[in-house]
Amino acid sequence: MLFSQLIETLVSDTMQVSLPHFSVELCLSATIVVLLLMRLFGADKLIPASLTATLGALIGCFLAYRQYAEMRSGAAPASQEMFTGLLIHDFFSIYFRAFLSLFLLLTIALTSLTGIPDEDDGPDFYTLLFGATIGMMLMATSNNLLMLFVGVEMTSVPSYAMVGFLKGRKPSSEAALKYVVYGAGAAGVMLYGLSILAGVLGTTDMSVLVERLGTAATGGSGGLSDPELRAVSLGILLVMVGIAFKLSLVPFHFWCPDAFEGASAEVAGFLSVASKAGAFGLMVRFCLSLSGAPGTESLMIAFGVGIGFIACVTTTFGNLAAYAQTNLKRLLAYSTIAHAGYMVMAVAALLVLANSPQAATTQVDMNRAVEGLLYYLVVYLFMNLGAFAIVAIARNHTFSEEIDSFKGLVSQSPTLCIGMLICMFSLVGMPPFGGFVGKLMIFAAAFKAGEIHWFMYVVVSFGALNTVFSLVYYIRVLKTMFLDERPADARPVPVRLASLESAFVMTLAVFVLLLGLLPNMMSQTANEAAQSLALFR
Repeated sequence: MLFSQLIETLVSDTMQVSLPHFSVELCLSATIVVLLLMRLFGADKLIPASLTATLGALIGCFLAYRQYAEMRSGAAPASQEMFTGLLIHDFFSIYFRAFLSLFLLLTIALTSLTGIPDEDDGPDFYTLLFGATIGMMLMATSNNLLMLFVGVEMTSVPSYAMVGFLKGRKPSSEAALKYVVYGAGAAGVMLYGLSILAGVLGTTDMSVLVERLGTAATGGSGGLSDPELRAVSLGILLVMVGIAFKLSLVPFHFWCPDAFEGASAEVAGFLSVASKAGAFGLMVRFCLSLSGAPGTESLMIAFGVGIGFIACVTTTFGNLAAYAQTNLKRLLAYSTIAHAGYMVMAVAALLVLANSPQAATTQVDMNRAVEGLLYYLVVYLFMNLGAFAIVAIARNHTFSEEIDSFKGLVSQSPTLCIGMLICMFSLVGMPPFGGFVGKLMIFAAAFKAGEIHWFMYVVVSFGALNTVFSLVYYIRVLKTMFLDERPADARPVPVRLASLESAFVMTLAVFVLLLGLLPNMMSQTANEAAQSLALFR
């Protein structure tokens, strides 16, 4: 092919195929440019940055919905590569674009209600927020090891700045510094792992990794005694370290409590949900890109069992560490660690099922594992953001995020307390709330994987036991809010029933309840997204 023909083909592919599928990310990028120009020319003094950000997020949600409608109607291909194979456009990608766009919109609404950031810093803050969201979308749509790393770093760098955004506060600056140092180390480890994988398998294209892995295993033992597979295993392990850091899985969780306590509740809520969603999208794609190679089944099942073990340790540590916390943000940070453990059980089940001797007949079970993870992420969006929103709203009145500052709050702000009750019970996993359905779907997938490897039964047992353990510290928060008497010298929290704050909290709580009572409203969409991954393989 002549160079001119190559350029023509590249331009045609970019303009006709890639850019239309990349419309959501382009919309968010355009919003960043507008925010920076507003900052440059002082237009943010006339038009609030939150208004511009809300408009950009709304358009992003609309474009994501349009992509969803086109694919459902059959007007768009079920799976298509973008930018010469660097990214992939399928139902799974659209699911995460819609998820992250909606969460971005809700986060902007929360920051507008609570006043963080202030008017002077609004353009800078929302620029960081939009930049991190674009990075998460790239993580979930990556089809190349290089784009995988670009997505992770594009998410991480704005997150570091947002954690330290509260100027003049020592805990905020200290938390940001810790996050940067640990994040840089995790990024270096991940990059080293990616270079090993690319070097041994001879490609960075994730769609052909399993083929190259099968070729490398041909004629060998298929285990760690094979030098090539030993190098690949090291590379996978190092990449998993980087992903585990983003998910705050034990033992790579150490940044999470300090970062959440030092950051504002709004930023902590954003990082607790959005960052994990992007990382889980990436983790699922990465694991599937290496699953099913002939001769490597036992090795990949061992990786799945190892992830299951990490899930057990993570849920247990997160729940036990939350017991001793007196700061509600720090308690929710450990809760976030525990819930990352629950969700990663679905990935462990997926790896075990995808590499079983009957992999061709377990496709339905694999879809259910991914469906459970995607459903849980949606529920987690509403219940965790709801909890952090209540902390942020109450903080504006009490100037404290300690659990004791919530004593007897039901007498002054019943809507906040009812919203917290719904969110907490859902975080525990009690019926009829959405958290119960999400956990049930994940535990069912892990139980099914127990037919392939017995350790997955242990994973399910740990998940069930930890659900009981977590009830204690969640109930302690509710007991403080509902049963303790409000101290006479406590600052009032006069959040009225008809206020915007109450409307925001109750809207999130209603969705948590609806996802528990009417699981079909999301499970079908989650299942379609899971099924699209079969084309990715």
